[in-house]
Amino acid sequence: MVSDIDSNAPDEHATQPAVGDPGSAGHNEAILEARDVTVAFGSNVVLDRLDLTVYRGEILGFVGASGTGKSVLMRSILRLLPKQSGTIRMLGQDYDTIKEAERVRLDMKLGVLFQHGALFSALTVKENIQVPMREYLDLPQSLMDELAAVKIDMVGLDPSAGNKYPSELSGGMIKRAALARALALDPDLVFLDEPTSGLDPIGAAEFDELIVQLRDTLGLTVYMVTHDLDSLFSVCDRIAVLGQKKVLITGTITDMLEFGDPWVQSYFQGKRARMIDHQPSQRPDSA
Repeated sequence: MVSDIDSNAPDEHATQPAVGDPGSAGHNEAILEARDVTVAFGSNVVLDRLDLTVYRGEILGFVGASGTGKSVLMRSILRLLPKQSGTIRMLGQDYDTIKEAERVRLDMKLGVLFQHGALFSALTVKENIQVPMREYLDLPQSLMDELAAVKIDMVGLDPSAGNKYPSELSGGMIKRAALARALALDPDLVFLDEPTSGLDPIGAAEFDELIVQLRDTLGLTVYMVTHDLDSLFSVCDRIAVLGQKKVLITGTITDMLEFGDPWVQSYFQGKRARMIDHQPSQRPDSA
């Protein structure tokens, strides 16, 4: 097993997928590339010349200690926070150089599930799902209602959930409703921020299974910020670890277990880590 252990390696090495990654099955298109990305708040540098590549069709788990900048990177990728330097390319396009109309088309290919759902409390689930449709498309209400019903079914919610308000939903239902909204425009790349936080083990496992199912049926690429070891072990094709203001390593669970960084060792082999053998991980659909 070969992993992208050195995130500062030359591009010709850094952009090559590891054996066992989606790239080894022929899906080696880089759908997201961050190169030399630096983000700072005043004199406080949070990310320093960070490199990261996400390949089409994979589920990438993104981890790191609290306060290392995981959410900062995701928000910078989504242009919710400014970066001081570097380039970010998505779907082969550079956000900083494309025209505004192209940015809008690119934004439509992205979906985001924020950590706590971020549903609009004054809107029903159906209306929340329709927010991206209203922002980017000009569709009749009847068609938006049909599309919202499809998304509700897609994430495993009962049809009656469409007319409920977020305050009437359980934590698991809120996550699924927020995911339905993230899928409203049929995106290519979905960002998930702590998707299983706050869920019980059964609910978290079911949500993980849903993510894999949607990836396989819709051809999604998933960028998942998570602390959930079960998610990392069971559904992620690769894992990227953030530390020291850079990506320390990208690779499989096996790569994590063999990497010598103290924090990585403690995280993946500590008291709460899973007990597994050192066999190369497989994608769920190739087991």
